Amino acid sequence: MGFWEEAQALSPYLSALREEFHRHPEVSRQEFWTAERIETELDTIGITDHRRVDETGVYAVFHGEQPGDRVITLRCDIDALAIQDEKREVPYCSQIPGRMHACGHDAHTAGLLGGAKLLFAHKAEFGGEVRLFFQQAEEIGYGGRVFVKEGLLAGSGRVFGVHMASDLAVGTVGVKPGPNNASVDHFTITVTGKAAHVSTPHLGVDALYIASQIVVALQALVTRRTSPVEPLLIGVGMLHSGTAYNIVAEEAVLEGTIRACSVETRAQAKAELDALCEETARLYGGTAAVVWEDFASPLINDPGACREVGAVVTDLLGPQALVTDRPLSLGGDDFAEFLLTVPGCYAYVGSASPDKPDTQRAHHNNRFDIDEGALAVTAALHAEYATRYLTGKIG
Repeated sequence: MGFWEEAQALSPYLSALREEFHRHPEVSRQEFWTAERIETELDTIGITDHRRVDETGVYAVFHGEQPGDRVITLRCDIDALAIQDEKREVPYCSQIPGRMHACGHDAHTAGLLGGAKLLFAHKAEFGGEVRLFFQQAEEIGYGGRVFVKEGLLAGSGRVFGVHMASDLAVGTVGVKPGPNNASVDHFTITVTGKAAHVSTPHLGVDALYIASQIVVALQALVTRRTSPVEPLLIGVGMLHSGTAYNIVAEEAVLEGTIRACSVETRAQAKAELDALCEETARLYGGTAAVVWEDFASPLINDPGACREVGAVVTDLLGPQALVTDRPLSLGGDDFAEFLLTVPGCYAYVGSASPDKPDTQRAHHNNRFDIDEGALAVTAALHAEYATRYLTGKIG
């Protein structure tokens, strides 16, 4: 049997793993049970060389038995979200109140364990090294940088990962070179003015008014400062200001995000937002300070790696399975940090079925679910792509 047939035979195992993770979701940097369960499963498979990465990530490695010095890294994310699971009627509904795998990371984890199981069983057929990243805290843009900082990608020739896609039918896989996801930057703008009675506004500096001007003016950075064909989004989700209806506000705090799909546009937008806030506040007598949190870089797939993965999809599932025109997403994913270091591909595995309405819901929805047929696809992709790369058939 080939890897696709073997992965299909593993379907009960993959579903059981995924449902176990779904019942026990843990949010970013709290994935202690999840990490322990991953380690237990790796030991059962026979992959005993593993360790923790910053408490809740898991790094594992094993080698093929043939000559070869190539290295490939396979990654999944393992964290859940602070969402209440409303799928009360299914046996794998979350058992943790207010916590849910609403983005498919449970499926990513089960799929990578399945791929590792297949690869380890066939290690006599290839040489080189397989590295497994069970990465924590993707949802807050944290875990990817930790793995990179520890040097765990050093020497790797390829990095590969998958994400469930509720906009694609099960049995299909989205593989697109170039930009796939936007960068994610979070900003907090603190505007400082001077309190006064509303009847004497000239004696104060209205931080709320300044903040309102900033909210409106920020959109000019999108419409007038960048090319209309270059994706850029600036959104303000929170504005807090004032202490009473008849007092000129002394302070205003705004929080929002910038999403960009190129390194250059991202840098330009951040610099211009800083300048706009400072100048707008100065114009009306106040000051503004901007604090940035960098959650994820733009996710830009390597064209060569995408050709390799596309060929694997076609060979495993047929040419109809390969989707090359999946729309660009302004959501982020810190798999992007690995692509800054090593050529690779992030593929989107279709997880939707018309017979299962919850599988067609948007990610982060409180009834999000997957068609578990996506698990065999994920496991087979990991195993086949890694084997082809390590044996020199691609790359």
